[in-house]
Amino acid sequence: MNCNRFKVLSGNANPALAQAICRALSVELAQATVKTFSDGEIWVQITENVRGADVFVIQPTCPPADRHLMELILMIDALKRASADRITAVMPYYGYARQDRKDRPRVPISAKVIASMLERAGANRLLTLDLHAAQIQGFFDIPVDHLFAAPVIIDYVKQSYDLSKLIVVSPDAGGVERARAFAKRLELPLAIIDKRRERPNESAVMNIIGDVAGMDCLLVDDLIDTAGTLGKSSEALLAAGASSVTACATHPVLSGPAIANIEASPLKEVIVTDSIPLREEAKACGRIRVLSVAPLLAKAIQSIHEATSVSSLFV
Repeated sequence: MNCNRFKVLSGNANPALAQAICRALSVELAQATVKTFSDGEIWVQITENVRGADVFVIQPTCPPADRHLMELILMIDALKRASADRITAVMPYYGYARQDRKDRPRVPISAKVIASMLERAGANRLLTLDLHAAQIQGFFDIPVDHLFAAPVIIDYVKQSYDLSKLIVVSPDAGGVERARAFAKRLELPLAIIDKRRERPNESAVMNIIGDVAGMDCLLVDDLIDTAGTLGKSSEALLAAGASSVTACATHPVLSGPAIANIEASPLKEVIVTDSIPLREEAKACGRIRVLSVAPLLAKAIQSIHEATSVSSLFV
């Protein structure tokens, strides 16, 4: 690729993933400076020429979400004012995606607000991974490439587990479509956990739909936040006769008591990707297995730059 016409930039959210993507593309990470004033304000400067370039800014909105989102917004604005030809926001993790509808009085649709901010700042395209709700794509008036980490996780499961004893489980009714896609690709049966959420970040498992007795269960979700759902779901599955429970999710948010909940749970393994960097406590947890989505994102970036199809990367 013409390095003068093709640039990959990164903020401070996940520089390791950005470097891995650049290695997969055989390019150098473009130079940018992101600093913080003593009062907490963010200062950004693109320190090389990007005039007329096709620029990809890699920045998940992982914790602290507000700071990393602001870094991304300011980098996009700086690139627009530096006359970049096209700016693609590469958000492996799209924050605020769980607030995608007005489900009670006087609340914002935060996922839409983020979409408007990105467009207003000057983003020409979005590349993202496993949105919490696929319809968020409709909040944008620019092209959105919505990829899935399923191929990466499925390859690992095929190599590491006995598929003859495995069953895919959705932790709630909302995740059935995602779990069904896994089950179809792996040619496995599907079970569903019916749960009722009493309040945010707390859940109560109610019922298991499907026969999990004597099976190794693979719980499939898009993200793991406090891991409270995973712990209760794994306990319910074992109580229903399952032999073991493994969880997999694309985004390891792992906030609050997540690591304590994982270590206190009967989960055999928790499979995640590097869409979000693990904090030190999570790195020390021996049950967490991290798979890289850098090759997947690199292929998508190359296809977008070369104007070729990315459909082969979808599930």
